[in-house]
Amino acid sequence: MKIYATADIHGAQHRVNDALIAIKKHKPDVIIIAGDITQFGPADAAINILDQFPTPIYTLPGNIDTADVCEGIKKTKAVNLHKKQTQVDGLTFTGVNGVDDAETELFFTDDTLKSYLEQTDVLITHVPPHGFQDSVFLGKHAGSKPLRKIVDTFHPLLVISGHIHERPGFSKHENTTIVNCSMGKRGRGAIIHINETVDVTMLD
Repeated sequence: MKIYATADIHGAQHRVNDALIAIKKHKPDVIIIAGDITQFGPADAAINILDQFPTPIYTLPGNIDTADVCEGIKKTKAVNLHKKQTQVDGLTFTGVNGVDDAETELFFTDDTLKSYLEQTDVLITHVPPHGFQDSVFLGKHAGSKPLRKIVDTFHPLLVISGHIHERPGFSKHENTTIVNCSMGKRGRGAIIHINETVDVTMLD
């Protein structure tokens, strides 16, 4: 499987254009947009952006996306995976945006959500797990601690995130590959190949 992953478009058409150029060049099987599609909404902005992408698209809201963005996603061909799960070419994709720690902790207490994680190959988040591609000013780690707990407990094959504009790139943690595909400051997303291994190419 070849994935094109990006995040933090923040409503900017130039970022959409960069993503579409990458998609045309690399011809991915699946497109992931890991949150912050818009700059504080509105729904129409999300619709306009998502309708420019070919399918299949999987996404979820970021911390800057307003509640009406989720309603906008429903009116597009994209699938909002937040707190949901789907099968894609034999791999299990699960979404948890990681914006609210209390909500993320529900994945340990809610039987349905916990069962999702037990089966997950690809975890799509907005906020990265704490300690991976998440350092900001003075090296402070700004990732989600509950998401880190998820990674350490359930060991997904791949985590796709954004949010931390300063740290696009990828890390390996045991058997998990963690990708920050943010376009917020630099970078144009990532191409991820999943075969027997996970191979990541960051796009500059």
